[in-house]
Amino acid sequence: MKAILYVLAILAIGGAGYFSLNAKTKFEDQRAKKEEKALAKEAKTKEGDAKDVELRDELALLDTATKKETDLSASVENLKAIERKLVADTKKVDGTLAEQKETFAKLEGIRAKADEILQGAGVTLQELPTKVAEIEEDKKAKTKALGEVQSLVEAAQKNVESNQAEIARLADRSAARNSRMRQNAMESVVTAVNDDWGFIVIGAGSSTGFKPETKLLVKREGRLIAEVQPSAIEPSQTIAEIDRETVAAGARIQPGDRVILANPATN
Repeated sequence: MKAILYVLAILAIGGAGYFSLNAKTKFEDQRAKKEEKALAKEAKTKEGDAKDVELRDELALLDTATKKETDLSASVENLKAIERKLVADTKKVDGTLAEQKETFAKLEGIRAKADEILQGAGVTLQELPTKVAEIEEDKKAKTKALGEVQSLVEAAQKNVESNQAEIARLADRSAARNSRMRQNAMESVVTAVNDDWGFIVIGAGSSTGFKPETKLLVKREGRLIAEVQPSAIEPSQTIAEIDRETVAAGARIQPGDRVILANPATN
């Protein structure tokens, strides 16, 4: 009889050891999974920081491009002002040349009155051809300068248009990035839980970007509770199945727990 009791005792001790070892193995597996998830979350945080730096760099580029456009616009306006002045000077020269030619023709016909007329113009009859030649040369120089300024205005205008296109491209890219970042910051709340059937109801749906393949994390006070997978998505709410293998030891999902994206949108 005692021998039987000894055997039973040994079997009981062995069974207890086996179950203890099995429980320890499961505990180690769960801890490894949690550490792996913590490392993954840390990596995503670093990735997000890197994207913030990249966004700041792009905003700096946008600011530089905007300043460049302002400077080019100012240069264009300055060149246009010079152009207007040269046009006015050219017209003035044309008027002066026409007047001098008319005066010269009159002097040829009315030589007796030439000295009196030329005295009012500040030139003698002998100096008149030279004066006309000087005015012609001055007109040529101003016309050439006008052509150069017009070429500069056209080139500057093209630079402004090219810069405006670049600014628009950077603005669109920045807007798209901001949209994705807002989606990454999306956070909702658990409104109902059914442990028996293993699902929860979340107060956000397709209108916030949820899709069937979207994996979600449930957290409480900054601590990860479990992972869930959407199974039915409506515009304003989502039903998600609880991944029981990811539920933290001793934890249960409760209404009011926060829900975030497990995989934020790529920036």
